[in-house]
Amino acid sequence: MAGEGARSSAGHGARFVQCEITSSPEDMAGTGNPAPRQPRTPAQRPAPAPPLRKPPQVLMIRKEEAPTPAAPAEAAAAAQATPPAVPTPPLVSAPGTGSSGPSSSRVGEDDLFDMAGMEGMTMADLLGPEPSRQRRATPGSGGGTAGGGAPTPQRSAPGRTVDDFDFDEEAFLAALDENEPVGTTGEVVRGVVIGMESDGVYVDIGGKAPGFMPKKECGLGVITNLKERFPKGAEVEVLVTREQNADGMVTVSARALALRQSWEKIRQLEKDGKVVQVKVNGFNRGGVTCDLEGLRGFIPRSQLNEGENHEALMGKTLGVAFLEVNADTRKLVLSEKRAATAAKFSELEVGQLVEGQVVAVKPYGFFVDLGGVSGLLHQSSITGAVLRDLREAFQQGDRLKAIVTDLDPGRGRIALNTALLEGQPGELLIARETVMAEAEDRANRARSVLRQQEQAAG
Repeated sequence: MAGEGARSSAGHGARFVQCEITSSPEDMAGTGNPAPRQPRTPAQRPAPAPPLRKPPQVLMIRKEEAPTPAAPAEAAAAAQATPPAVPTPPLVSAPGTGSSGPSSSRVGEDDLFDMAGMEGMTMADLLGPEPSRQRRATPGSGGGTAGGGAPTPQRSAPGRTVDDFDFDEEAFLAALDENEPVGTTGEVVRGVVIGMESDGVYVDIGGKAPGFMPKKECGLGVITNLKERFPKGAEVEVLVTREQNADGMVTVSARALALRQSWEKIRQLEKDGKVVQVKVNGFNRGGVTCDLEGLRGFIPRSQLNEGENHEALMGKTLGVAFLEVNADTRKLVLSEKRAATAAKFSELEVGQLVEGQVVAVKPYGFFVDLGGVSGLLHQSSITGAVLRDLREAFQQGDRLKAIVTDLDPGRGRIALNTALLEGQPGELLIARETVMAEAEDRANRARSVLRQQEQAAG
């Protein structure tokens, strides 16, 4: 379009004016409107420029507060507390952002994104001081003034020490003793009867609340009159079977304590190999029953001297020994036949000279019948010499004298020794009759040797 022209339309009465305004590209860049597109040949079209990658920009927006007059000392302290100002890069409009005016100029990328001034700075330096810290450090702020006047210094509360709490060690220990739980399960305690009900007895054992003993736990057997058995004010010894509940009350039992004491006594009797007297109070197909120290005992038919007619033993008193004692399973098995062995054990002691008959020959020694019980003469205790064959010393049916060196009533074992009767090792093999004839005198010498061995071992 090289000129101007006008055309009129008679039909519509409108006039359309078409004109051409020629301007430079710099003027168009300042107006903000895009320049008209000019037809160009392919050779005149510029090559497309690669897209520019803009580095990240860090902008800081600070809200400046008007400083208020303050005292010179406080201003100096605030100046020292305030961090140095962070240099901010100049904000320059990028080309083509729409800035108008003759003063607008182009700035190079090196000047626009100059990072040299930020070298060595941390993120805290870039972000600046926290507002809360700045408010505390700025003089004349609301938190440090009283009535808008001079700021008042903030005083921190002094720390309290242990002495400030009026601590009393004796009172503290006394409080612990008062609140300490009384009575743990399995503990034996002593108390005083303070009350009674139809279902049990109350016992004061020193706790926050009295202990309660149910009627069935008041003792062994059947108790018909609690008042006669446990009068008020009587001292009793009980076993704690349940620790205190939420109310501080514990459950106690006199029966459990009696059972524990009975089992302990029976275990000692078994260990000593004692023979006890019991009264038969029942029977069944397997044997008879009896009571011993408040416990129910059982005697099998095979352990009775009159096992074929065991029903006729009702009400009779028998001497029995112990076969099995187990408190965990509450099993107490007795034997009348073994009572003879136990009675014999009660007559024996270590160092005693006994006489018996060889009833069995084993590879490891001789079994000797001592009149109801058997003792073992081990091969190492026959003679001090080397023994090639046991029959060189004794044969089955021979009678001999020996010294008791060990007793185990619980296991029913008796250890015998004939080597202690020898004057020299092997004398029993060449002069057995002489050794047996002088056994009494030689036994006295052997007992002194045994005592010396016991003292050396002790």
